[in-house]
Amino acid sequence: MIKVGVLGAAGRMGGLIIQNIVKNGNLQLVSAFDLTKIGADAGEVAQAGNLGVPISDINDLGTILNDTKTDVLIDFTIADATAANAPIAASCGVNLVIGTTGLNPEQQEIVKGSITENNISAVIAPNYAVGVNVFFRIIREAAKYLADNDIEIIEVHHNQKQDAPSGTALKAAEVIAEELNKTEFVYGRHGKAPRGDEIGIHAVRGGDIAGDHTVLFAGDGERIEIKHQAHTRQAFAAGAVKAAEWISSKEPGIYSIEDILGFD
Repeated sequence: MIKVGVLGAAGRMGGLIIQNIVKNGNLQLVSAFDLTKIGADAGEVAQAGNLGVPISDINDLGTILNDTKTDVLIDFTIADATAANAPIAASCGVNLVIGTTGLNPEQQEIVKGSITENNISAVIAPNYAVGVNVFFRIIREAAKYLADNDIEIIEVHHNQKQDAPSGTALKAAEVIAEELNKTEFVYGRHGKAPRGDEIGIHAVRGGDIAGDHTVLFAGDGERIEIKHQAHTRQAFAAGAVKAAEWISSKEPGIYSIEDILGFD
């Protein structure tokens, strides 16, 4: 059995991840961490049944990871927390699955540096849904043939999302920019008129929307819209658990969802 830990275990995403771990016959939840509901059974909090795994204080991260011999730690929290906790987990020899978005360049360097320095394996991705990663492939291919179109990216998420624009929208922009050698991005377009050769990126927040992403290629007399919609967070949780199972047998290094899916 692959021993798995979950950061943010008392949250909605953490609970879904725990539910998916329980359903996977190759994984076992052995550690759970949060700032709230400390001491409560992680399975009961996640509505997955009593698992005999208490939610531990995040301040005890290193000690608990070592005591439980956790193999892989799944982290879908916030940027500041990931930048602080990833180096601790890495120093314990624990592999990582990171879905946190909104990390600034310095935080990214801290996380990636700790992975390399401690010779562990990690999957880092802004979105773990299989469909989103196929979406990235499709928009890259579309960009090859629609290079002279105006390109806009619109993302919509629930009103509690911590970062804007989303990591998925930024990844979509990166994919297109790499393909077309574009360097200018405009966020929200306030005060930006007329349009130039930039990629526009727009964030909308409201309600409980799990995540919608649309790439608009607008030309003269026609347009193409390529869209991915996540109906629930289940797609992200299932992908993260699949990544935890996959990374446990890999050589040290930093991997992507494309590696898991076997994309060229």
